[in-house]
Amino acid sequence: MPASEDKVREPFREDLPSYGVRKADEGWSEQGDDAPLNTAEFGDAIDAVTFGQILEMDDSEDDREFSQSIVFGFFEQAEETFESMDSALEEKDLEKLSSLGHFLKGSSATLGLVKVRDSCEKIQRYGKKENEDGSPEKDEELCLKRITETLESLKTEYEDAEKILKKFYNTTDA
Repeated sequence: MPASEDKVREPFREDLPSYGVRKADEGWSEQGDDAPLNTAEFGDAIDAVTFGQILEMDDSEDDREFSQSIVFGFFEQAEETFESMDSALEEKDLEKLSSLGHFLKGSSATLGLVKVRDSCEKIQRYGKKENEDGSPEKDEELCLKRITETLESLKTEYEDAEKILKKFYNTTDA
């Protein structure tokens, strides 16, 4: 058997440090003093395993250019989507709100932004005239009210995640 076949790639294990995301007691030494010291600082805003998969695409832990470009591209995309959502809300365009919620849900899920993803899913459902559980909701005004409330929460959740990620990349500017 060739030596290359001797090695079996083990599946990702959350209990082991990987992709520049380390266990809480190990810290992120390569990111400087202002960066989060551990994934606990991600809280429930960012899924460390999912975000770690993005970090895996970087050339090295010292050069996070690729993942940073993805993350900061998302920031721009999110800001533009929020503006579109605000306009669609003024126009009471539930279909467009659903579509925008779906769009941002996918992008945020890719980065592991759990709270952002969940709020986007709610907006998507309300825009389809559904309740959170997917059951039909005929009252369009109620759906619009729920979207208004959820959009406000979404923007706050986004700002929280943005601060964490900018701190991770040791920058305050986009």
